[in-house]
Amino acid sequence: MKDHVRVEPVALMPTSAGCAVFLGNGEKVIVFYIEPTIGASINAVMSGVKPPRPLTHDLFSQMLGAFGAQVEKAVIVKVDGEVFYARLYVAAENEIMERKVVEIDARPSDCLALAVRQEAPVYVREYVWEELRDMSDVLAELKDKADDED
Repeated sequence: MKDHVRVEPVALMPTSAGCAVFLGNGEKVIVFYIEPTIGASINAVMSGVKPPRPLTHDLFSQMLGAFGAQVEKAVIVKVDGEVFYARLYVAAENEIMERKVVEIDARPSDCLALAVRQEAPVYVREYVWEELRDMSDVLAELKDKADDED
């Protein structure tokens, strides 16, 4: 995908208004903000913590599997001010139909929550990636501050 940049969740940090999600590719880090409950859900999966009961994203992931579908990828496609837009690509193949890929408009937080559960790649469109500020220095400062408080 030559016009996309593959990213990984680098850090999720609580903020006064929610949760900061830092995505990076080893050279640059971007940030966007999500609801604290979704941040906790993503963080739990990344940490290997299994909730006692399925959360909403767990349920959706299990339903996809029951229908022979899986998350193929998540792509952040646009930023308008502070609002990020994303697409979730779901591929399905089962006894009823041949392989089909469906593109779904979704919040980046939901895309990320499902992608980490299904170990699907996350991308940012290259032109979006280029226009966003590198937040590596901010992340490093926040990590240093957290280390100092421990």
